[in-house]
Amino acid sequence: MLDKGFIEKTARDIAGIKEKPVTINKLKGDASNRSYYRIKFSRDTQQCAPANQDTMILMELAEPEAFKKSEEKISVSTMPVTELPYINILNHLAKCNVGVPRLFHYEKEKGLLFLEDLGDMLLEERVKGSSSTGCKDYYKKAIDELIKIHTCATKTDDKDCIAFGRGFDIPLLMWEFDHFIEYGIEDARGMKIPENDRKAMMDIFYSISDKLAKEPRVFTHRDYHSRNLMIHNDKIRVLDFQDALMGPCQYDLASFLRDSYIALPEDMIDELLEYYISKKEAVDGIKINRKNFRELFDLMSIQRNLKAAGRFAYINSVKKKDFYLQFIPQTLGYVKRNLKKYSGLKELHKLLSKYVEELR
Repeated sequence: MLDKGFIEKTARDIAGIKEKPVTINKLKGDASNRSYYRIKFSRDTQQCAPANQDTMILMELAEPEAFKKSEEKISVSTMPVTELPYINILNHLAKCNVGVPRLFHYEKEKGLLFLEDLGDMLLEERVKGSSSTGCKDYYKKAIDELIKIHTCATKTDDKDCIAFGRGFDIPLLMWEFDHFIEYGIEDARGMKIPENDRKAMMDIFYSISDKLAKEPRVFTHRDYHSRNLMIHNDKIRVLDFQDALMGPCQYDLASFLRDSYIALPEDMIDELLEYYISKKEAVDGIKINRKNFRELFDLMSIQRNLKAAGRFAYINSVKKKDFYLQFIPQTLGYVKRNLKKYSGLKELHKLLSKYVEELR
């Protein structure tokens, strides 16, 4: 139960407003266990709050101690966790001029964060109905932010961020593959895959994971897509970064360009990949092999999209939220396209299509 009196007082203190009315409205939730509220207050025109706006966002964490207990036990950071992961990573990204929201106040005992209000315009909503040029413009802006994450956030001398202590190694990549088998196939379809087929799948998944895990790692957002990117004052602002870790740059690109919520034309994906590669070459001063980069992007897309489909099924089965089931067909459609693209994946395609009709 929210302590509204405490929240109103804290909001007034942050805004520098002592007596004006304060309203607190709950916002529509997402797949996480966190709750969000918009705090709105009146002010005299002469008054100027630190937020420089009439609203702020309240994030209520699921647990009072405010430290996320990861469902993926193998992805726990080896870095000492001395502060809330969300704040730890927010501060790191802010130092690199990444467009994360400002944090005004953190009330640790109550698990409450008072944050900058970035409005309601998701990238997903902004590009719907936009022209091809308009859509590409916003996607390029989002890639510009991603370049900051993959370069500045990776190269900084500040290594206190917990993301540096965890990464996309083989165990985590395999956990995500298995997550799809467990929830995307067996739980969702009420069946058990025969042991010989499961072993054959996992052997191929291991080969893919081994190849991906050997790639150079960059600071990886891990959930970079159109519903975690806001448009605020015509700029891209980045949300939901608390699970950041070190991984192949193709992971965020697969999440972004093979988005479960927005299907981009293939020629646009090609153009945006080239835009990213050119930008990264310019920053790093290292030439990138396009053919190899694209193959890794496609393999990473298979891994990422299977994980996402499994996650949607998990959210339905365990958290009893069926909203995300509608995005499974499109997500698996990406997987089917990439499985058919490479002859070396023919056996995996055959195995998966026995149990997943969307892949046939």
